This record gives sequence, structure tokens and C-alpha cells, in this order.
Amino acid sequence: MSSYTPWSDQNVQGQNTWGILGTINEYLLSIQTVKTKDKVIFYRLLSTMTNAWMTLLKGIEVLHKQEKNEVLKKILADIHVNLKEWKSFCECLEPWSNSFSEAERGVIRSWETTGRLNEVLLDLADQIEKLDSISGKIKSAMIYPACIVLVVCWVVAVMMIKVVPNLLEIFDDKSALPPSTQVLIQLSNLFTQYWFLGIILAILAYIGVTLWRKTPDGHYLYDSFVLKIPVFWGINRKLILSKFSRVLAGLLASWVSFVEALKITSEAVWNEVYKQRILLMSEDVKQGIKIFESLDWDPLFPEMMVQMIQVWEQTAKLDQTVVKVADFYDEEIDNTVLVLNKLLEPFIIVFLAVVVWFIAIAIMQPIMGLADTISQG
Repeated sequence: MSSYTPWSDQNVQGQNTWGILGTINEYLLSIQTVKTKDKVIFYRLLSTMTNAWMTLLKGIEVLHKQEKNEVLKKILADIHVNLKEWKSFCECLEPWSNSFSEAERGVIRSWETTGRLNEVLLDLADQIEKLDSISGKIKSAMIYPACIVLVVCWVVAVMMIKVVPNLLEIFDDKSALPPSTQVLIQLSNLFTQYWFLGIILAILAYIGVTLWRKTPDGHYLYDSFVLKIPVFWGINRKLILSKFSRVLAGLLASWVSFVEALKITSEAVWNEVYKQRILLMSEDVKQGIKIFESLDWDPLFPEMMVQMIQVWEQTAKLDQTVVKVADFYDEEIDNTVLVLNKLLEPFIIVFLAVVVWFIAIAIMQPIMGLADTISQG
């Protein structure tokens, strides 16, 4: 990573004198990413400055002076130093790939050949804002069900550890209890005696899956499994297709070659299955195969999308066509999220009711039997 030597901020320069605290602060800043909101503002302001005939170097300097976010301020300082060394803007962003994706750098790289920096940055800001809005809607839709599931798990754990053992102490001969109560006792013993083992197994499973996902085969198989999860596979597929279409359209509108645009887009798509398929598509195009022929009968790409791409090959307006596809899937995602919210709520309520019903039956059955015995006696 390039050295960080701000030119006008004495306070930041003074970090080098902090000793170990300064080193820790530098490291923490280097591993953090720029928030989407800050990045969108950065692109828009830089676009406005370059549109007003301000040089890129001067624009970066002005933005650095007024930037409040320490992470972005550090990046701007590094960019300024590299620009003064006659590096391209895209090369200046490469050390900060955790904040500026390959797709974003590809769009910016196109400016170096077209000279339309202000337009490119505005389109890039709009694209990032749209993608972030879609992801935000899905995350918001998942917060309520996740909170309900966590509350249910906590309630069940408390009942198993605190309530059930105390209630079942009144029965001396536990072997004569009904099957449902026997199951409840075993579950309660599992919670009370092996709760630490459950936590350890959960942590080991998480670490194991994380390491497995980092392998090529594990990453592919995991992403393939995600695409097959009931209910959620539809949202995942539409979200991937929306991002694929929007990133590809942005690159093509910036005069990036189609083969190169496909390679960059494959990096922007987070699913390994789609990434490999897009790379295969780029190889097909390189060999002269038409796009719609490469995608024909492929379950990863719906027929409607293939037909629209085929129309483009007759009109030579792929960027406009793909944007319309992205808009269509954005609307589909909004509708799917609304439906999912309506479906998940009753499902969670029914699940909670079944859990409570089972615990109530398991506890009340022996109590009612004990009451009958006492009344007969």
C-alpha cells in the first residue's frame, strides 16, 4: 500500500509521533472501508468540480481539506500523493480495493480513454446508490423475522434451563411420564448440562464453514446451495441479476469493451456460480458466439432477459436494454420483499405457537394425570 503523507494536515502528520498509538491508529484506518453514503458524496462532489474545469489533483486536495471521515481522508491523502507521481486515478484507487470495487475502478478506468470523468462519476454514484438501496430494503425486511427468532430462542432456552426443571421436580418416578414429557426432560438436560458444548460447536461450525467457503470448491458449493434455499432463492437470484445488469450497463455506457465489461461484472457479482457463468459467457463472446446463444436455455438467466439481449443485438443498444432489465428486477425485488414480509410473520407466529403448545402439553399431561390420581384417591 502506498505511503500516507498528507500535504496540509499537520494533525494527521503528527500521528507519526504518537509511537505505538499512532501505528495502531494507522492500521485501524487502513482496514476500515468507506461507507456507501460517503463514497456517493465523494463521487458527486468530484464530478461537480471536474465539470467546473477544476483539475483532478486540485479537486482531491479540496475534498481532503473538508472531509470529516478519517478513513476517506486518509485515502484522499494517499490518492493525492500518487496523482502527483503521475499515476492514473484508477491506479491510485487499487490499493484501496476494500472500499473501491473492481467494477467501480473499471468504470473510472473507462474515463481515461473517453475523457468523460464528470459524467462517469455521476453515473457511478447513481448506480451505487441504487444498489445500496436495494440491499438496504432486503436487510430491513430480514431484521423483524431475525429479531423474532432470537426472542423465541431466548425464551425457549430460559424455559428449558429455569422453568422446566423446577416444574418436573414434583415427579419422583420420571420413567412413568408421557413420551412428550420425556422428550422435554431430555431437551432440558441438554440445555442445562451441555450449553457450553453447544456454544463451542456453534463457534467451530462457523469457523469451519468460513474456512471451507474460502476454498474454490467450497465457495462454489456454498453459493450454489444459497441459490436453492426455498423462498429466499428467488430474492437472491433477482438481486444478482439486478446487480449484474446495472453494473454491466454502467460499464458499457462508459465505453468499456463488452468482453472486459463482463470480466469486471463477474467480480461485482458476489455469487461464485454466477461469476463462473459470466466468465464463460465472456469466453463465448470472444469466440464470436452471440450473447443470447450463450445464455439460451441457461436456468441462471431467465428467458425474458435472454430475449431482451437478443433484441439488443439487432438494435445495438445493450446499455439501455440492460438498464431496463435492472429496473425491472429492482421492482420485482420490492414486490417480493413485501410478499415475504407478509408470509414470514404468520409463519413465525405459527412456529412460536407450536413450540409453546408442545411445552405446555409436555408439562400439563403429567400434572393432569397426577390430579386425576389424587382425586380418585
